[in-house]
Amino acid sequence: MVGAIASGQMSEYIGRKGSLMIAAIPNIIGWLIISFARDVSFLYMGRLLEGFGVGIISYTVPVYIAEIAPQNMRGSLGSVNQLSVTIGIMLAYLLGLFVSWRTLAVLGILPCTILIPGLFFIPESPRWLAKMGMTEDFEASLQVLRGFDADISSEVNDIKRSVASTGKRTNIRFAELKRKRYWFPLTIGIGLLILQQLSGVNGVLFYSSNIFSSAGISNSNLATLGLGVIQVIATGVTTWLVDKAGRRLLLIVSSSGMTISLLLVAIAFYLEGVVSEASQVYSICGILSLVGLVALIVSYSLGVGAIPWLIMSEILPVNIKGLAGSMATLANWLTSWVITMTANLLLDWSEGGTFTIYTIVAAFTVAFVTLWVPETKGRTLEEIQLSFR
Repeated sequence: MVGAIASGQMSEYIGRKGSLMIAAIPNIIGWLIISFARDVSFLYMGRLLEGFGVGIISYTVPVYIAEIAPQNMRGSLGSVNQLSVTIGIMLAYLLGLFVSWRTLAVLGILPCTILIPGLFFIPESPRWLAKMGMTEDFEASLQVLRGFDADISSEVNDIKRSVASTGKRTNIRFAELKRKRYWFPLTIGIGLLILQQLSGVNGVLFYSSNIFSSAGISNSNLATLGLGVIQVIATGVTTWLVDKAGRRLLLIVSSSGMTISLLLVAIAFYLEGVVSEASQVYSICGILSLVGLVALIVSYSLGVGAIPWLIMSEILPVNIKGLAGSMATLANWLTSWVITMTANLLLDWSEGGTFTIYTIVAAFTVAFVTLWVPETKGRTLEEIQLSFR
């Protein structure tokens, strides 16, 4: 959460690449501390450093991708971010079956170590360069991204007009967020990122082994790995669909599927509590809860998992992106922490009741997207942000 607070302003002042480079350092140190931990205090310190780095990365990466991608590929490239996250989770599940947690921590250093030199070979965000007044660097960066033979004059003019209308100033007062051009996109961005976590998916994933055991699955660790594989496949489908079907439609389909899946799991757990364990109905309830959990992960991965970060990076005006992005990222991680801390307690209280609460949140997400979230497919960032004025 501390990293989330710092992420927006850091990426505004030192750039997207500089922020990612700085974020990689506490990640490397954190994994080293965890891998050589002598007691629990080392684990806490390592996790603290990891959290700081991930907080910065979770905001900066989707913003950087949105700012460098051509409009017809922005959705797919933005969704690759979430696809990479799900692949990482799946690999952690897989490797966790064979290696110790210390070895797993050492392996966590590798991506961060590769990131730092890799950043020297990619261009800075042209929109950030334009905002900072680096006109020659901005045009050179855009030309590299679009190809040396591409005509970038139209896109250059659009970006220049957008920057000229908002100004170079990076400090925005909270009072200015009361203007509709600011509070409306900020409300959408924060709302989507909070609802993403309130659906309880992270709680389900973190405690999936316990949930599978409760559902009567004997090898819960293997089932959790299977869940990770399904999440990767479904997120890959989203990456392919998002620039074809659109963000809004996928969000509605995704949240509707989550509502039905969560309701199915809630009903299954309620029935398990009232029937005999020796009855056939109890066994059927175990199968229903498993089907519901798989359907939940598929539905989540089809939209709610990736698209809120994509939309947040698309709709926030360039001159408030630092402050607003920090607020949205903080809201997401704070809600994630609350869900993670309460999920086990709620499951101990009532498994059926817990999934009923998550069902209500998912149903509200359907309404929120239907009423408020605009379609951003096929529009430039400048066109999207102009529509809020």
